[in-house]
Amino acid sequence: MERATDAVLVISESDDLHADAMAATLREQHGLDPIRLDLREFPTETGSFRLDKAGTNRTMSHLHGLDDVRAVWWRRPHPCRVPSGVRAADDEFRQAECDGFIQGMLWSIPAYWVNDPAAERTAARKIVQLETAQRAGFTIPETLITNDPDEARSFVESRSGPVVYKRTGTGRGEFSETRIITRPDLGRLVSIRSTPTTFQDYVEASCDLRVVWVDGVEWAVRIDSQAGVGRVDSRLDTSVAFAPDRLPASVSKSLATLMGALGLSFGVVDLRLGTDGEYYFLEVNPQGQFAYLEIKTGLPLFTSLANLLVRGDGSVPGW
Repeated sequence: MERATDAVLVISESDDLHADAMAATLREQHGLDPIRLDLREFPTETGSFRLDKAGTNRTMSHLHGLDDVRAVWWRRPHPCRVPSGVRAADDEFRQAECDGFIQGMLWSIPAYWVNDPAAERTAARKIVQLETAQRAGFTIPETLITNDPDEARSFVESRSGPVVYKRTGTGRGEFSETRIITRPDLGRLVSIRSTPTTFQDYVEASCDLRVVWVDGVEWAVRIDSQAGVGRVDSRLDTSVAFAPDRLPASVSKSLATLMGALGLSFGVVDLRLGTDGEYYFLEVNPQGQFAYLEIKTGLPLFTSLANLLVRGDGSVPGW
């Protein structure tokens, strides 16, 4: 059912280019200015939540209209920025109180969330993704995630072909490239004691695909990753060819099942088409980058997401 709203809240970094582009799209195509919030503005800016017989009231000193919000884009927010004091214990207490207030006030807004923060927190865990994707019918490269150096070495040495290693978490740390493990790397496995690492069979690829999922509308982009330096990690080379593509019906079905099971209305999914003809699931990023895909292909990705926020339907007429 189509749902229209004229009150959209975008929670993101104040300098996030995706949030800037979404705000421009909402203004140009729907004639509305979204409310924008960077959580780092609190507690410098004050906020209040009031509950009485008349209902609820949410206010922040620099924003207007929080109680009118009907759709929210939860887009890579930072935690609150609480000034440091003398005692670490006091800092931890203040941080917890500020996070508890701002998250509780926002999450209590009865709006359509893209994505629901609770669902997204679970869905962002790669182990959850892999297990759920396999149940949804995707082919998954054989995988070991461990902080046990002996277990990792045994896995790598037992495989008949190359093995890649990559990060397991999804934090804001420095970009971490997916790499094929080499013999010298085996001598450094002791370092995973404090850094659980993902090891997977390397999939010989025909190409990679990045799929932007907008609540049932899938925008697939074929990346000619094997033509450049991004043969192992397609993120390393954006100079290769990018083109709109369509997924086979069976893969689309698995994708819909996966996203439904994870409770995500939006996500950027990485797949690899192997030389064996199989579509391998690699991961889904609930807050993935996609602006470059629109630039490369002309697909109306921001329009689709804006339509979802305003109308509850990510389809784009004519596409």
